[in-house]
Amino acid sequence: MHRLKFLLLIGILVGCNSNKKQSIGNEKSENQTTETKQKLNGNQIVVKLDSTDFFNLTDQSELELSKNEMVKSKDELNFFSGTLRGETMNFTDNRFYAIDCEELFEIGGLTEYLDKVKPTFAKLNLKLDYANEKSEQTDNYWKHTIELNGKEYKAFDGVFSDNDWGIAYANFISILNDQLELQNNENRFYPIRCDNGGEMVLLTNEQFEIVKENYPNDNEHPKKLSEWIRENGL
Repeated sequence: MHRLKFLLLIGILVGCNSNKKQSIGNEKSENQTTETKQKLNGNQIVVKLDSTDFFNLTDQSELELSKNEMVKSKDELNFFSGTLRGETMNFTDNRFYAIDCEELFEIGGLTEYLDKVKPTFAKLNLKLDYANEKSEQTDNYWKHTIELNGKEYKAFDGVFSDNDWGIAYANFISILNDQLELQNNENRFYPIRCDNGGEMVLLTNEQFEIVKENYPNDNEHPKKLSEWIRENGL
């Protein structure tokens, strides 16, 4: 009887160990499949983005240039960006935006950048009218508000710190995204970086996922606003 119990116990332990190894093996296999998933090349990226209407804001005369430059940027640099128009800081696709975050934070900067994105809102058949910009400031505190399409927003509200540019940049994107949501549009602005050479990009969630899957996850590529805020300690 004791010998039978011993053999049964051995059988159970061997079975459990075998199942554990199989489970670990399956887990490793799934991880390896995820890690080795082949990323799209430049041409494939452009085709896939085009199928999601990424280039629907690009003027026909600049369409070929915009696509070709995006292919080159992916294949040669593994970098997601748009094409600047001539010697300007304006992008041909009307989705990327260069932002000097110092200028955005200062008086006059907010309306300057609202004017820059307004044509894109118009292309999407959306309104972006601003009014009643107000500023209340002391030596170390500033409250900066503005109305967009009749709704008041805080562009900045707090004491001055080393994070002023980043806060103004995040608030600006949040304001624009709120207007996109209120007007039932699926696009959202995604932050890329905030400095004198800052940048943001307008994407649908589907387009963002394509970029996320095929480009590096670093501070030179788009992130969800909540993630960008957390990573920058704001």
